[in-house]
Order: sequence, then C-alpha cells, then structure tokens
Amino acid sequence: MRKKAKKSLGQNFLVSKNHIEKIILAVNPQPEDLILEIGPGRGAITKSLVESGARVIAVELDSDLAGFLQKEFSERKNFSVIHADILDVKLCGLLYKKAKVVGNLPYYVSTAILQKIVREKDFILDCTFMFQKEVADRILAQPKNKQRGFLTVIAQTFLFVEKIFEVPPFAFRPVPKVWSSVVKAIPKEESDIEIERFFDFVGKCFSQKRKTLFNNLRGLDLIDLAQLEQILETVEINKTQRAEALTNEEWKKLFLAFEKALKAKP
Repeated sequence: MRKKAKKSLGQNFLVSKNHIEKIILAVNPQPEDLILEIGPGRGAITKSLVESGARVIAVELDSDLAGFLQKEFSERKNFSVIHADILDVKLCGLLYKKAKVVGNLPYYVSTAILQKIVREKDFILDCTFMFQKEVADRILAQPKNKQRGFLTVIAQTFLFVEKIFEVPPFAFRPVPKVWSSVVKAIPKEESDIEIERFFDFVGKCFSQKRKTLFNNLRGLDLIDLAQLEQILETVEINKTQRAEALTNEEWKKLFLAFEKALKAKP
C-alpha cells in the first residue's frame, strides 16, 4: 500500500529512477559500510542501499512510514528502522563506527540537521543530502555573496561541501514548486575551534546583516572598542566589511583572535 505524503512533515517523495540511481552512485554503498538514512520515506533509496549489503539504519519521524519500512524490509538482517526525530538521536549511541549519511531533508528542518551533523561529525564519514536548491545555494555561497550567512559559515568551516547535481520538481510526488540540489559533505579535521562557541559567535556576527561586522561586534559589549579595532587590524579585516564578505580563513582567524582577547580579560 502506497503511503500518502504528509504536508505537515514537508514530505515530497523522490520517484525518478534516474535521480535515485545518481544518489546511490554518490553514496557509493559498499558491503562493509554503515549507512544512516535520515527520513527514508517510502524506501526509494533505502532499497538500493540495503541491496548493496551495507548495514543500513533508517531514522523516520513518520510512524506510519516507519511501520511500513519495517514490514517492507523485514527479511533483511542488514536493515533496521527507528521511529524517532533525528534531532533527538545521539549518534554516539546509535552508530558503532563512522557512517555514511544520506537523506532528503525537508526545508523546515534542514538547517537544524546540518548543525547536528557538524556537532557530531566525528561519527560521520560523509553525507549525501538533498536540500531545496535555495538552502544548497546558501550553504555553498562564496564571500561577498548576499546569500552567505550563518549556515554557510558553519558548514564551510567544518565540512568540505560541493553540489553534485540538481533535481527538478517533476522527480517528486507530490510535485513541489521548487528545484532541489544534492550536496556532498565530508567532515574536516578541524580541532582548534570549539564548535558551540563558534556557532554563537557567527550567529552574533550575522545578527543584523545590514550592519557592518564591526558594528555587530561592538554591540556585544564583550570587549572595548579599541581592543575590537586592534583585533580586526591584527587579522587584517577592514572594519567597514559586512560578515558576508569574510572568507572561511578570515572567520577562523577572527574567532580565534576574539577568543584569545576574551580569555585575557581580567
């Protein structure tokens, strides 16, 4: 029995065989792999993942679909489904080794899931995600591009990201109004940046995008203006620049310099 998409969960099921095959090629499942699938839906991608011989753990929020998948793959010992919100699942307790992650992420939860991936990147080999094209474009935006924001900086700081291909609306049922993009992400070996503090810092720097970076930082009242100007001069960032103009390397230098200044305060 085919399960109907639930608008409340942002469900649009991928039905195009061509695009399903392209995603499987991007994941490149091997028998020795552990694969975490987020939001497997009706199992269009799941089927090929399971048939590869990889160990597949699917996390599905929709209880009806979770039950459907349990029955659909009941005879496959290399498959299990968990009825849960992926945002509530601790990867350290779920995964017994580094996993490949794959998922078609609904618009409303894509930012939160990407932040979770960054926070728990030590348990991940790589990710193959389908986002709405708008979200993918933000993730991949380059310096001085107005689409560049908080999501861009945290993704590019901790992950190598690239767009693999785009998916048209007619590849889904029901047919959405927007295009989607499949993005590959691989965790970086980033060890000298404390993730939660970096999230907080970048969020504050983008708090008012029309303001300059200097004016957003001065509004925090964490360090005096003279020291803030010294930090920007040291890392060679013009005080008139907006946050969207900074390169990934400039973000790292600015954050570390800011942290050093805060720790030095009496």
